Amino acid sequence: MLDLKFIRENPDVVRQAIRNKNESADVDHLLQLDQQRRDMLRRVEELKHQRNVASNEIAKLKKAGQDASEQIVKMRQVSDEIKKLDEEIRQIEHQIKDILIWIPNIPHPSVPVGPDSSFNQEIKRWGKIEEPDFEPKPHWEIGERLDILDFNRASKLAGSNFITFKGLGAKLERALINFMLDLHTKKHGYIEVSPPFMARRDVMFGTGQLPKLEEDMYRVEQDDLFLIPTAEVPLTNLFKDEILSGEDLPIYYTAYTPCFRREAGSYGRETRGLVRVHQFDKVELVKFVKPEDSYDELEKLLADAEEVLQLLELPYRVMVLSTGDLSFAAAKCYDIEVWAQGVQKFLEVSSVSNFEDFQARRANIRFRRTPDFRPEFVHTLNGSGLALPRTVIAIIENYQTDEGTVMVPQVLQPYMGVNVIK
Repeated sequence: MLDLKFIRENPDVVRQAIRNKNESADVDHLLQLDQQRRDMLRRVEELKHQRNVASNEIAKLKKAGQDASEQIVKMRQVSDEIKKLDEEIRQIEHQIKDILIWIPNIPHPSVPVGPDSSFNQEIKRWGKIEEPDFEPKPHWEIGERLDILDFNRASKLAGSNFITFKGLGAKLERALINFMLDLHTKKHGYIEVSPPFMARRDVMFGTGQLPKLEEDMYRVEQDDLFLIPTAEVPLTNLFKDEILSGEDLPIYYTAYTPCFRREAGSYGRETRGLVRVHQFDKVELVKFVKPEDSYDELEKLLADAEEVLQLLELPYRVMVLSTGDLSFAAAKCYDIEVWAQGVQKFLEVSSVSNFEDFQARRANIRFRRTPDFRPEFVHTLNGSGLALPRTVIAIIENYQTDEGTVMVPQVLQPYMGVNVIK
C-alpha cells in the first residue's frame, strides 16, 4: 500500500504507475476524500477547542455560584457535533482505504515501460543449450515411461492439473528440496522456517494477494482461511504488526512449502504436464532489509536463486519485467527462466522481487534504527529458490538420454543415491 501523503504530493506519478501497470484506481476521488477528511479534522479540532473553553467557563460560573445552564447546553451541542463529525470521518477513512488498497506499487525507474510481457528485457544468459543427436522427448512422455510421474491417477484423486510423483520421481523432488534448503541455509545465510500452509485473510492482504487475487486462491470457507499460494505469504507476515531492531537487519528466511493456485485459464500443449499445476512444491526466499539496502539485496537475492540452476548445470536466462507484466505489489522483478529441451522453450522457475515498503505498510512491519529513532517501514523482498515443477521439467528433459533414461545432476546424486533414473 502506498503512503497517502506520497499520493497527495505525487498524484501524477501515481496515475502514471496505475496506467503502466494496467490497473484501475480513482486517484481524483481519493484526493477529494482526503481533502474532505482533513477539512473535517480541522473543524473537529476547532470544536474541541470551543468545548474546552466552554468547560472552563462552566467551571468558573459554578465556582462563583452563577447559572451555567446556557453554557452547558452549548457545550452539549458542540459535543454532539464532534460525535457526528467523528463518525463521518470514520466513514470517509473507510472509503479512502477502499481506494488505497487497489492502487499498485510504483515501478522503479529502471523498470522497462510497456503494456505486457513482450516488453520484458533479457539481461543475462548462462549455460550452453545443447543440441542432442536424437529427438528429445517432452517430460510427460519420459516421466510416464519411467513410471516417475502419474498424471491419470492424480486426476482421479483431485481432478485435472494435479500430479503424483512416484518412485525416483518422488525422490527427485525430495532431493531438490533438501539440496536447495541446504544451499540457502549453509551458504547463503538464510534461516529455515516451516510455516503453516494456510493463512488468514488479513495475512493474505499483507502481501498483496487480497483483495486483487482472491478468485485465484483456494479458500476454506468455514474458517475463512486460504491455502497459501507461496511461502512468501507466511514468511513475510511473521513480523506483522511488529517493530524490529535495526541491529537485526537484514533478516533472511527460507522455507519449503506446497503452493496452491487455481491457475484459471485454458490448458493445451503449452501448459501440458508439469508446466502449470494447481499444487506444487517450492523453496522460497524472503528478506527484511533497510530501505537504503534493498536494491543491493535484490541483486544478491537474484544471485542466490541463480546459483541453484548453475549447480544443477541447467541453462537459463534472466528477464527484467516490464511495467505491464509486473505484479501489483512489486516495484521491480526479475524472472529466471530455465531452458527445457523437450518442449523447446524457456520456463519461468523464479520471480525475484523488491516490494520496497509496499507490503510492510500493508502488514505494518517496521524497524527502529536505534532505540531513540522513530519507527520506519522495512523493505521486503522475495524470490523462488526455486519452484520445483519446472525445475523437474528441465532436469528430465535436459538430462534425458537416447536410451530413454534420465541422468541425475551431479549435485543431486548424494541426495538421490543413484546417478541415473531408469
